[in-house]
Amino acid sequence: MLRDFLQDLRFGLRMLRRNPTFSILVILCLTLGIGANTTVFSWMEGLMFRPFPLVAHQERMVALGSTMTTGEFDKNGIGGGYIAVAWPDMQDFRRDCKLFDWFIVDRLGGTTLNVGDRAEWVSDSVVSSNYFDALGVHPILGRGFRPEEDYGRNGHPVVVISYWLWKERFNGDPEIIGKKQLLNGVPHTIIGVAPEGFWGTFVGWRVQLWVPVSMQEIFNPGGYKLEDRGQTWIEGYARLKPGVNLDQAQQEISSEAKQLELQYPATNRGRGAKLFPLWKDPFNQAGELGPTLEIVLVVTFFVLLIACANVSSLLLVRSLARRHEITVRLAIGSRRGRLLRQLLTEGLILSSAGAVAGLLLAYLCRNLLVVFFPDAPAISANFSGYIDWRVIAFNIGVCLIATLMFGLVPAFQTSNIDIAGALKSESATSTGTRGRNWVRSLMVAGQVSASFVLVVGGVLLFKSLQRLSIADPGFSTDNVVTTYVDLVSVGYDPARARQFRENLIDRIKAMPGIESAAWVKIRPVSYLSFFSAPIAIDTYQPGPEERPTAEYNLVSPDFFKTMGIPILSGREFTRNDTPATDPVVIVTQKLVDKYWHGVDPVGKRIQVKDKWMKVAGVAKDTKYYTFSEAPRNFLYLPVEQDPVTNMSLVIRTLRAPDSLAPDLTREVRALDAGLGLQEVITMRRYISMEALATQQIAVALLSIFGGIALLMAAVGLYGVMSYSVSQSKRDLGLRMALGANAPHLFRIVMSNGLIVSIGGMVIGSIAAASLTHWIDIKTLLYQVNPRDPLAFVVASTGLTIIAVIACFWPAWRASRTNPAQALRD
Repeated sequence: MLRDFLQDLRFGLRMLRRNPTFSILVILCLTLGIGANTTVFSWMEGLMFRPFPLVAHQERMVALGSTMTTGEFDKNGIGGGYIAVAWPDMQDFRRDCKLFDWFIVDRLGGTTLNVGDRAEWVSDSVVSSNYFDALGVHPILGRGFRPEEDYGRNGHPVVVISYWLWKERFNGDPEIIGKKQLLNGVPHTIIGVAPEGFWGTFVGWRVQLWVPVSMQEIFNPGGYKLEDRGQTWIEGYARLKPGVNLDQAQQEISSEAKQLELQYPATNRGRGAKLFPLWKDPFNQAGELGPTLEIVLVVTFFVLLIACANVSSLLLVRSLARRHEITVRLAIGSRRGRLLRQLLTEGLILSSAGAVAGLLLAYLCRNLLVVFFPDAPAISANFSGYIDWRVIAFNIGVCLIATLMFGLVPAFQTSNIDIAGALKSESATSTGTRGRNWVRSLMVAGQVSASFVLVVGGVLLFKSLQRLSIADPGFSTDNVVTTYVDLVSVGYDPARARQFRENLIDRIKAMPGIESAAWVKIRPVSYLSFFSAPIAIDTYQPGPEERPTAEYNLVSPDFFKTMGIPILSGREFTRNDTPATDPVVIVTQKLVDKYWHGVDPVGKRIQVKDKWMKVAGVAKDTKYYTFSEAPRNFLYLPVEQDPVTNMSLVIRTLRAPDSLAPDLTREVRALDAGLGLQEVITMRRYISMEALATQQIAVALLSIFGGIALLMAAVGLYGVMSYSVSQSKRDLGLRMALGANAPHLFRIVMSNGLIVSIGGMVIGSIAAASLTHWIDIKTLLYQVNPRDPLAFVVASTGLTIIAVIACFWPAWRASRTNPAQALRD
């Protein structure tokens, strides 16, 4: 068997070498099909299954979140209520849970880094002291964190920096350990340099520096949270012990969460614990990109089907040129099974070449997703594909599947030759022209149907993106610009920051073309989570298992006017709302409907963060995280009564951002020459970068792969029609000799091609009606019917045009047939 295989291998290579054009065309089709699948799988491997380079045993690593029975904290608007974890809870999990190797803490943030005269925003992470040791990542210079650095309020100002930061901003200084760097206004000692290629444990961003959890208050404002069990702010991870499955671990940690709920009812009532595999992590962009990549993987499989159908058609055409060779081999005693193995070996050679080229294509495209997330180098997106043995195994598997898909039909067709008939005549009847035409037509119909599904999906996603781009989030977007000023990193405290904000607002309002301006702690529809706190209402009695909770934001006076959020009753905040006056709050319509049963609550009391506040006004509900979310419990606090340092600036203006930016920069530097602004952009663009990225990726990738599929389907249809015309010359010549005219032959060929295409579109429309509903389930459609007639009309029209173009030249050739020459040939 091995000897026969090697003989087939040598023979197959010789045959392919004799016809290089055919071989190159087939390998190109397979490269696109296999390469597209391998590329997407490498993205999934790199983003969902092995997202953290250099980290050991990621297959046993899980994300940890808290759950709320109220379900009010669902960031994605799909139910479940997942929130972050409190530090004291994490300490209890670490101490009492026995099925885990370790628990670590990770909280993404950002700071302004000043090196010499250069200042830029970099991403940072607040981590537990066991972070580097648990992950198996060892600094190449210096050390990681020590256990005692988990404790002591702001008592351990030390930092580990990334390899990139060390090389690019500190010029690879070998004496960097022990030097000081100002971070958020506090000098930090650099104690370590992370190895090259390690970017932390937040999928999507390249973390540039790490500080111990004891420095939480400096890098994660909002009060000291390490002793507050009610503050959920940690994005935690854990690793299961060998042999422990996710269900067993979930059972243990749920039991521990139940004990904490009984032990600390004031803070933990209704709070549970939930473990997630890395590819379902709700706290980073892996979970958001997961549904998109699943859909794109299905799309690329359709591309592979189309590529295999094309190759099958090419092999069928090529088999006719070898008809005499195969007939002779059968006549002199060669077994049909032996012949079938040889033909499959030739197909395996082609698919192996396509698989190798596809693996190279996947390597070249492994960072393609980063194109959709442009940013500054220090906080650039990290969406790298990962090629390991699993990706290579997947590539080999696709190669073998492709061989069977495109190789079996031509091999069976070729080996099923009528020997006696073939030896008597060189005509196409020896292998059954009608049968082969039926097979080729079926393949083309399959290509058209697959392309139809892709076009429908692309149109639906494009329409959804269009709807999102003009959707009303509940606040103004086009005439509001936003930017950010980092005050913490240059040493401002809350009191000094308050004075700076008031002075800058006064200067901005005096600029021409400015209607209003305000400050906001967290801009809406971003990846950042809002603050959360338990609430109590005078007139509302919660149930025994209910723990009313709300998310909140900190805003300055004129925020609602600037953002265009209607105040339904009461008033906005003013500068008179200071720490010396009674605490006030603005609630949203959802809270009014749920807890005051629609009665105007202005003047009534609500308890937030254990402090009773008076309701000053009621604001209309808006979107906070996503456009598809339902209204949620939300309220606003005046920043002057809950002081923070860093905030974002929003300005209502009719001026373009480009013309406004220089004036804003001048006013900021007039107050403090050491400060600078982030990019000044419209809220519409900000939302597009933060909330629409997943949709944009889906549309872009589906367009790319859909375009490839359409091109290959058109080539396949053209090839079949062209071949059919060349094989029907005698029949066409006979028809013309008997009186048929050129238009008649043109119509015959065109109708044959269009019938095949229409059949494929009918099959595709049935498949699309089922498959597009899956896109809706994956929450990628916004206010779009998955069976939108427009998408089906566009797909039908587009494919009909492509079919007409593909069939036109073969039909034109048929209408120009010379009957005398055709009959002689």
